[in-house]
Amino acid sequence: MIIAVDGPTASGKGTIARQLAEHYGLKRLDTGSLYRAVGLAVLDAGGDPTDEAVAVAAAEALDLEHIDESRIRSSAAGMAASAVAAIPAVRAVLRNAQRAFAADPAGAVLDGRDIGTVICPDADVKLFVTASLAERTRRRLAELHARGEQIGFEELERQIAERDARDVNRKDSPLRQAEGAHLLDTTSLSIEAAAEAAFAIVDAALSSPKA
Repeated sequence: MIIAVDGPTASGKGTIARQLAEHYGLKRLDTGSLYRAVGLAVLDAGGDPTDEAVAVAAAEALDLEHIDESRIRSSAAGMAASAVAAIPAVRAVLRNAQRAFAADPAGAVLDGRDIGTVICPDADVKLFVTASLAERTRRRLAELHARGEQIGFEELERQIAERDARDVNRKDSPLRQAEGAHLLDTTSLSIEAAAEAAFAIVDAALSSPKA
């Protein structure tokens, strides 16, 4: 079984994907972490995330088993991720890695921005997770402050809106709700309620006969 979970920054898609993986006994790939790791690698090397050659080289050198989860969650890594993700050649490199992960017969949950549209268009279940910009900013702000990173609400909201625009408007694999994807708005939902809603969507989809 393949479950595709897409959505914008801080919508709750990662948390929901993790809960789905645990609930159904599936492995999970946070595809956004790949782009964050590539963006961070470029920054660490003193490069420009919009430089195609540098970004592609970082993508080709990426080791999925050794991604520093603590460092890739910074706001700088997030903005760099958005920049490298807009480069088609980078997406081509990482697309192969994501599809290889999804090809495991044991099944998987993948979350990102183009899982249901490009990576796994034939996924058994597709979800598109969203939330208001203000709520997504509040969530990410709490996360960053907990990590000791200081940034104001308005500045972070601007960064997230900028990233949303870049993700939605890029020519290669733009962020959008896939055909057949179930919309899940988590703006007013707790983590537990959002997870239960996702379970209900998956259970209903699996119990419905395919056309």
